[in-house]
Amino acid sequence: MRIGAHVDSTDPLAEAAARSADTVQFFLSDPQGWKAPKPREDAERLRAAEVDLYVHAPYVINVATLNNRIRIPSRKLLLGHATAAAAIGAKGLIVHGGHVNAGDDLAVGFDNWRKTFAYAADSGGFGVPVLIENTAGGDNACARRLDALARLWDAIGDHEVGFCLDTCHAYAGGEELLGLVDRVKAITGRIDLVHANNSKGAFNSGQDRHDNLGGGTIDPELVVAVIRAAGAPVVVETPGGVTGQAADIDFLRQQLGAESPAA
Repeated sequence: MRIGAHVDSTDPLAEAAARSADTVQFFLSDPQGWKAPKPREDAERLRAAEVDLYVHAPYVINVATLNNRIRIPSRKLLLGHATAAAAIGAKGLIVHGGHVNAGDDLAVGFDNWRKTFAYAADSGGFGVPVLIENTAGGDNACARRLDALARLWDAIGDHEVGFCLDTCHAYAGGEELLGLVDRVKAITGRIDLVHANNSKGAFNSGQDRHDNLGGGTIDPELVVAVIRAAGAPVVVETPGGVTGQAADIDFLRQQLGAESPAA
């Protein structure tokens, strides 16, 4: 069981060591910006590391939208981040499922996702697994509720695409965690990564507000049950810096019987 955290991108391996993490996730550029990632001077060291690396794409990316001024740059930025993630040996690139605007046809959003994979294929493919993450809010989201996720997978399931399950997003998005893994796998056939987060918001609140595993409104045992059922690597995206995240990682290792990297 590989367990780690979302960390600052300056020196991910040092951040991993500080948390006794064997997995780290980080951004390659401003998560709220449109600038393409720059080549990293530590790329060779990252590729050679025993720590598993995951890259999270910027939040601004929304390839589902019908707005050309957002969708077209989103496709380019997603491909750019995939290329950069592959260059450092990342295991996957996580990207939110996106949404369409109120009044727009969600079916077009699913087809825009299909076109995104076709666009990448024309450039030789993404080069790294793209893991679509479920989101917490929005009535027009492509990956908030499982009925929408099923329609999305109908559109893109034939492509090389994976899934990242966020426990906070699922709970705040209105999906019961009990039995969730089985329901997700019935749609996607896979869960490639778990974002293990508690939720400051209530069930079905639509609020994307993460909390440490021992806090929040979710029973921590439910989060553990999701991880155990998923059988996938785990990243905590919880507050508290090194201290808070190290405590969450240690809690999960104790509950799951997983060894630390030094063990």
